[in-house]
Amino acid sequence: MGAGGRMSAPPSAKKSEADIVQRAPHSKPQFALSQLKKAIPPHCFQRSVLRSFSYVVSDLTWASLLYYIATNYFHLLPHPLSYLAWPIYWAFQGCILTGVWVIAHECGHHAFSDYQWLDDTVGLILHSSLLVPYFSWKYSHRRHHSNTGSLEKDEVFVPKTKSKLGWYSKYLNNPLGRFVTLTIQLTLGWPLYLMFNVSGRRYSRFACHYDPHGPIYSDRERLQIYISDAGVLAITYGLYRLAVSKGLTWVLCVYGCPLLIVNGFLVLITYLQHTHPSLPHYDSSEWDWLRGALATMDRDYGILNKVFHHITDTHVAHHLFSTMPHYHAMEATKAIKPVLGDYYQFDGTPFYKAMWREAKECVYVQSDGDKSKGVFWYQNKF
Repeated sequence: MGAGGRMSAPPSAKKSEADIVQRAPHSKPQFALSQLKKAIPPHCFQRSVLRSFSYVVSDLTWASLLYYIATNYFHLLPHPLSYLAWPIYWAFQGCILTGVWVIAHECGHHAFSDYQWLDDTVGLILHSSLLVPYFSWKYSHRRHHSNTGSLEKDEVFVPKTKSKLGWYSKYLNNPLGRFVTLTIQLTLGWPLYLMFNVSGRRYSRFACHYDPHGPIYSDRERLQIYISDAGVLAITYGLYRLAVSKGLTWVLCVYGCPLLIVNGFLVLITYLQHTHPSLPHYDSSEWDWLRGALATMDRDYGILNKVFHHITDTHVAHHLFSTMPHYHAMEATKAIKPVLGDYYQFDGTPFYKAMWREAKECVYVQSDGDKSKGVFWYQNKF
């Protein structure tokens, strides 16, 4: 296990001591961002149009192949087997399309190529095809990167202090409550965030990613929000025409269920990157950009790390250098680990176990009192 995360106790230790959380460092680091950059080979910051497009082509080829098999052969299977074949298709297609989502996310960071117009064009097409308002999310996500770990200004999965929890929270702090919460979070969490800013930063008035005049965006960004909305509406109309032509069931089986998998993985990946008992959060008295960027967790999704273009296991490097293309992130992560030392956070717990554990242990945040007033840690005791 890397610094932070969990350390396994000796076999003779008591069960209650077998999974010890070591808090990440929260004091100002002795290294600067420039030192981290110097540790990374210069070529890691170079973006290649051809190489970036090769991942787009690869992902879309796999997605097309899965679509072809499903629509041309599933109906030939004996009736019981078709019920098994479709869920397998949904899982595989959902994972592949999550990779497509990640490439569009990379476009939003200007990490796809050296040309902003090309990044935005590719990102708009790919994200719109997954019903994501590209520019809308690009700008709110940029603010997330600018304010990671800030209790006042971060944009996503902002934890609440105990006093700000809803009255129902203590009734959900049990296995059934956690199951219900995670189910809603993984199925409805993404559209609820886009439409109603659920789990996002608190604004003085209603915030919505589809509203060009909402508080999330500045005046110079509003036109592009209209473009994002137009992209989503165009794909929605196309899906409507497909439903009229081929039937709603066909659209749900071919597109809708894989999209649910994409949305679920998107929420889960982001949740686990920023939710862990060892990670600090800061109020305005303590927060600074570098400590906030380091308050994130690399995870291990097994073979899905590659399918998801390593957004899962190189997230620390991504928060430090977000314009770096994903195909150099593994090399960059290895290069900065010696400099980061204990500030590098990694947890290799399987994601399905980590999801349940974090839902149990990371209910709210509170400070340790006078010792570190502006630093907040996850707690779960009521």
